[in-house]
Amino acid sequence: MGPLQGGADSNVRVIRMGTKRLYLVVLTLAIGYQHASIGQDKTTLPSNGAVAKVELDPQLKVNKDALLKGSIDAATVMLFHDDPKAREILLEALKQSDNSPARRVVCQALIKARAEKKTVKNDQDFIGPLLGVFDTEVAAEARLAAEATLLFEYEEIGESLANMATDASKPIKARLNAIHALKLRLDMMAAIKLIELVGNSDERVAGEASNALHSLGIDVGEDADARRETKNHIIRQGPVVFLSNRLNRQEVLMRIIIAEMDSWQKVHLELLDSTFKGFSDDARKGSFLAAHLSSPKLPVKLWALEEVSQWWRGTNRNFPKKQLEPILIALISDSDKEVRLKTADVLAVMHELNSAQPLLNQLKVEQDDRVKTKLFVALGWACFSAIQSDSAANISPELKEIREQTLKLAKEFLSEKQNVEKARSGAEVIKKLLSRDGLKPKKVKEYLRLLPARYNQEKDKPGGTLKGELLSAMVGLCAQTSTCRTEATALYRPLFEEALSDKTDFIRETAVDGLTNIDKAKALEILRGRFVNDRSPIIRRKLIAMADAVRLEEDLDWLSEKLGVNSESEPAWQAMVKTFNDSDAGVLSEWMEKLTAQNSKIKASAVQQITFLKIAEAKAISENKPEMRKNIRLKLPDLYQETGQFDKAAESLKESLDAAKTPEQKMAALTRLLGVYLSWPKPDLAAALVAKALEKEDLDANSPLLRTIDNHLGKPAPGVDPDAVLGQLSAIKTPSKRPKWGQWLKDLRIKLSKAKKPEGDPEQQSN
Repeated sequence: MGPLQGGADSNVRVIRMGTKRLYLVVLTLAIGYQHASIGQDKTTLPSNGAVAKVELDPQLKVNKDALLKGSIDAATVMLFHDDPKAREILLEALKQSDNSPARRVVCQALIKARAEKKTVKNDQDFIGPLLGVFDTEVAAEARLAAEATLLFEYEEIGESLANMATDASKPIKARLNAIHALKLRLDMMAAIKLIELVGNSDERVAGEASNALHSLGIDVGEDADARRETKNHIIRQGPVVFLSNRLNRQEVLMRIIIAEMDSWQKVHLELLDSTFKGFSDDARKGSFLAAHLSSPKLPVKLWALEEVSQWWRGTNRNFPKKQLEPILIALISDSDKEVRLKTADVLAVMHELNSAQPLLNQLKVEQDDRVKTKLFVALGWACFSAIQSDSAANISPELKEIREQTLKLAKEFLSEKQNVEKARSGAEVIKKLLSRDGLKPKKVKEYLRLLPARYNQEKDKPGGTLKGELLSAMVGLCAQTSTCRTEATALYRPLFEEALSDKTDFIRETAVDGLTNIDKAKALEILRGRFVNDRSPIIRRKLIAMADAVRLEEDLDWLSEKLGVNSESEPAWQAMVKTFNDSDAGVLSEWMEKLTAQNSKIKASAVQQITFLKIAEAKAISENKPEMRKNIRLKLPDLYQETGQFDKAAESLKESLDAAKTPEQKMAALTRLLGVYLSWPKPDLAAALVAKALEKEDLDANSPLLRTIDNHLGKPAPGVDPDAVLGQLSAIKTPSKRPKWGQWLKDLRIKLSKAKKPEGDPEQQSN
């Protein structure tokens, strides 16, 4: 075929480059574990003396000796060395058929140079020696040599590979390895050469070429005509379409490989998890984690770190701190950033470990910004914990120096303009370290002022997350546990009061926390007027909590407006109850009418009214308020009955009956008690009460007691059986001469009998 013209040529190069890179990824995934093993091979094999005896400088001699023992680092250094003797050593090493480690590391150095896009001077020097490696008994050597040939364009090496594959004088293993090298190529001409090789007279060569084509997704058919048609079809498509098709196939293969790796990784981690959780002995669990924290495989190491964190977060019982602490601290400087990131998260939780100095050391050299932030957070926790566990007077000079350096880092993080997370972390660490004792007052004030200065820089910016976080750090420094609370309170109070006018809920909420930490009563005085119905439910709940703690009578009015409205109802009621408990009888007497009146606007439930009345009753007794207690006794029975507490309603009415002074008061109490018995229902007690009344006098239909019975049986409550009531009443043995009662009882039987008959009954109609 002739050369491509115009833009097609550049398209081919672009697709070829992209496809080669993708193929390298797939190839690396497929053989990565094998290469890693080869790369770490330190087997010492003596040189056979094939390398020419030359005078070498001492360092080159050291590199040569390391190369011959299988050092990829030595091979890489020599590949880019300016001394021609270094190149000669590499080329001669490729020819040493009895030194497999040396051959492999030279191939790996070439593969690495290609992956890192480094230019190898006079790279054609390696073509012949690499092809010579194809005639080897060690499969790993041949595979690496084939991959190393990808360093060269097809135009540079394609003809040599094709000639080797077709040369019947070559050993069969060399010919087959040449076919494998052709298969690795992304060039259209390499595929065409493989199609031609399917027709080779040597069945082994033909079969290997056919297998190679099938692995590339190219169907060559069963005869020469089919192969010719396939070849012509590829030529008609042209290199651009061919490479595009190869790229699509490689993407599919890569997805399949990655999916399979993910699947096996998941199975492996699940097996690790079940094995770990199956241990009943904590010592075995600790040893299992220790072994896997040192695993060379990233997913396993991350799994072990997560299990360490979960164990510590749980009961922390029997945690093997001495065994795992040195391993965890070593992982702070692990070569993999994901491990360093996860280790920092774990140490932020396990801040009791002696990790401050190692964290500080790694921070000084860490390059990844995300890891750096996590390490800094963990360092803040480690310092905080170390200082907290020691008295201020006994803080070691080393720890003081670490704290000083950590505070300097915190200042840098806090001043970060672009990275909000770093600024937030700086504020949090300043809060932690200033809240502990041992710093000089001048230094404390210096760092205290950093927070409002950074806050003011954010005031006019939209959003408010960082402003809120900065304000939150200031809130923490005003807490009771903070050793610089006095200085922080004086400095931050005006900021908290100003922030109450902010439009962002989170900032207002945080400002409320700040004022609460300084003085709850004063904060409530400031807030109760404007914020009891704030749009933020968090602020509303905070005010209720303040009222619950402070317990002032002036808060009862707005708290009562919360009753029966939403989720704030119950906490508001609990705050009111505590305030009522602290109030005198005069206040309770005033609130008795507000809470229990029929037309009250306050939505206090019957249960809440009972709770209040019991508090009021206790106050009335302790302060000798008989009239107040009388009013309470009048209200309680109905509330008890409404809430189904019939026994308490009856008990309360019996007390009222005993306390009654006039016949009218006694009859009123008896009538209400009878109603309770009928609603309960306790028809036997109702009948006993009527029988006692009949002992004194005859009762007619106008008697309050009998009217109560009529009313209850006319519309019986759920669970009330009129026949059971009638049976109990009929069983009453009355004194002689109670005709009115007898007539009423007869009339009751008739009414109940008529009520049972269905509508339209002939007998009922005739009556």
